[in-house]
Amino acid sequence: MNVFDFDNTIYDGESTLDLFFFYIRKKPWLLKHLATVLKAFARYRKGDVKIPEIIDIYVPLVEKDLLRVIDFENDPAEFWDKHMKKIKPLYEELRSGDDLIITASPDFSIEEVCKRLGIKNALTSRVNKTTGKIEFVNIRENKITAFKELYGDAEIENFYTDSPENDAPLIELAKHAFVVKGNKIKQIK
Repeated sequence: MNVFDFDNTIYDGESTLDLFFFYIRKKPWLLKHLATVLKAFARYRKGDVKIPEIIDIYVPLVEKDLLRVIDFENDPAEFWDKHMKKIKPLYEELRSGDDLIITASPDFSIEEVCKRLGIKNALTSRVNKTTGKIEFVNIRENKITAFKELYGDAEIENFYTDSPENDAPLIELAKHAFVVKGNKIKQIK
């Protein structure tokens, strides 16, 4: 099984941040959250934010406005119509039939891109589309929890990530691991 982190690995950038800017264009009042969002992403990229902090501080901020902002039926297709061009060409070279995307990005967005790419397997952060509650934040060690719940002791043949720090638990689990920077791939395990 090939397992791919999504953002900055097969997607050129942070899809959730791009999604936030997509919503700012639709709902300009979201600009009031820009500084908080950018600071949180910077801290996440550096590995400075812990899961309890995300759940206690950032999740409630998102949940507060989620149902007022997102049209779960139409927004994912509209977003990916504009952002498919950010899928890196390297993914086409690496893909196989049993690929798994494992990402912190939300399910409602990733389900659409997976459908377009023909990827059947994805582990994401989960959003309840009825209540607007974030039910699972799929980062760091939570990725291992989600993987083991669904796949047990299945072997990860190749794991691809842009962030060895944030994805260290998956690197440890994988037979081979690769770091993706831009369109370059370097084997680290």
